Amino acid sequence: MADLDTAMERPRHVHLDVLGGIAGDMFIAALLDAHPNLAKGTIAAIRSAGVPADWVVGPEPFAGAGLVGSRMRIDPPEDHEFDSQHRTYASIESDIRAAELEPTVRDRALGIVGLIAETEAEIHGVPVDDVVLHELGAIDSVADVVGAAHLIEELSPASWSTSPLPVGGGFIDTAHGRLPVPAPATQRLLSNFPFVDDGISGERITPTGAAILRYLDPSFQLPYGVHRSAETGHGFGTRELPGVANVLRARCYVSDGDSISDEQVAVLEFMVDDQTPEDLAVGLDAVRELSGVLEVLQSAVGTKKGRIGHAIQVLTMVDTFDETVRACFEQTTTIGLRYRFEHRKVLARAEAAGVQGVSVKAVVRPSGAATVKADMGDLGQNASGHQGRQLLRREVETRATDGGFDEQ
Repeated sequence: MADLDTAMERPRHVHLDVLGGIAGDMFIAALLDAHPNLAKGTIAAIRSAGVPADWVVGPEPFAGAGLVGSRMRIDPPEDHEFDSQHRTYASIESDIRAAELEPTVRDRALGIVGLIAETEAEIHGVPVDDVVLHELGAIDSVADVVGAAHLIEELSPASWSTSPLPVGGGFIDTAHGRLPVPAPATQRLLSNFPFVDDGISGERITPTGAAILRYLDPSFQLPYGVHRSAETGHGFGTRELPGVANVLRARCYVSDGDSISDEQVAVLEFMVDDQTPEDLAVGLDAVRELSGVLEVLQSAVGTKKGRIGHAIQVLTMVDTFDETVRACFEQTTTIGLRYRFEHRKVLARAEAAGVQGVSVKAVVRPSGAATVKADMGDLGQNASGHQGRQLLRREVETRATDGGFDEQ
C-alpha cells in the first residue's frame, strides 16, 4: 500500500536519449541507473518470468567513452550450453500469463510481446499465434520484456519522449537469412519515428527495443511547460561503437513543487448538419476513445439554410493532434474544421486503484491538500442503486484520502 504523496513523487516525464541505440537490456539498465531503488522489484519480476535461480540477474556498474552507468546482466552459468530456441508467440504468451507477476505488469509484458508478434505476422503472412519469435525464444529476451514492463508500471503514470533514433546500416544474419538494417520488424514497429544517420553501421535498435518504444508511444520532445530535471541514468549495451558510447540515457523530470503545471492542448471545432444523430454519436465515441483526446463536446445549433445541426469541440493533446484530425474527418461528415493551440493549467494528479474494484483519481490542490474522486463507471459496476453507489463512493474516497490505495 502507498500514500498519495508517494504517488506524486514519481517522475512526471522520462526522456530517452538514444545515443548508441536501444535494446531491452539497455532500457532496463538506464532506468535502474536512474532509480536503483527499483532494482529489487525488477529482479524479482524477471525471476518470476522463468529465469533459473543459478543465473546472474541484476545491474552492474559500467563505464565507457567517458561516461559511467549500468549494464544489465541476465546471464547463465559459465558452463551453460546455449540452445537457440525458436518459439511461437502462443508459447511465449502462455508462459508470461503463467508467471507470478502483478496483473498490470503481465498486461504490459503481453502488450510488448504482442506488438512484435503482430508485426512479424504481417511481414511473414502467417497467423499471429503461429509466428515464430526468434529473438524472444531465449530466456534472457523474455526476461528483458518482463523487466521493461515492470519498470514502465513502476514509473506510471509518467509520460515519455525520445530523441531521433540512429538508423544504423549494413546487414544482420537472422533465422530468415541475411537481412538489411534496420530489420524489417524494427522498421515497421517504428513507423513515423524520426531517424538520423550518424554514420555508424550495425544493428542499433533491436526488435525488442523497437517494441518497447512503440508500446510507450512517446512524443518527440518534452511536453509543454517548465520541468525540473531529476535523476539521469545511463544504460550500456554490449557492443562497442566507434567514436560514440553505446549508451541509452534516461532523463527524468518532476514537478517543481507547485501542484499547478502548464500544458499545451489543441482545440478542434467543426459543424455537422448532414449526419444522423445516431451515427454521429457512434463516430464521436470513436474519437473520444483515441489516446490523447481529453474531451469531446457536442451542442445543438442552428446552421445555414435553417437546418438544425451540431457544433463539435474536441480537446486533444498536441502530440496526438494529427491523429485526432484524421479521426474527425473519418468518423463524421464534416469536410473542414478549425483549430487552435491553447495553454491550460492543470493540477498534479495520480490514478490509483482503491478498494472493491473502484479506482480513484487523486489530485493535489495548491494549498497542498489532497482530494480524491472515485470513478463513477467502477461504482456502477460494484454497487446497486443510487444509495449503494454513494455509500461505496464515500468508503472508497475516505480510505484513499487516508492512504489506503495501491498505485497504478
